Amino acid sequence: MTDTRIGKVTHYYSHLHVAGVTITGSELHKGDTIHVKGHTSDFEQKVESMEIDHEAVAVARPGDQIGLMVIEPAREHDIVYMVT
Repeated sequence: MTDTRIGKVTHYYSHLHVAGVTITGSELHKGDTIHVKGHTSDFEQKVESMEIDHEAVAVARPGDQIGLMVIEPAREHDIVYMVT
């Protein structure tokens, strides 16, 4: 499996289990598998839910700032990779 960098965590909302992510690489689609890695974070998950401005979306493109439901805490500056 190959990990391709697609974004960076800009904020984590612990009460919602949502990471704010800026997409910098390729498109991210609902159903894709991602890997979140940082100083103390390291987990993989399937993208189940993501939003832009509180509206559910199926695709996020480079430049988009999304809210991404995560299964573990993420931290600012964690890198988000697409698992292929």
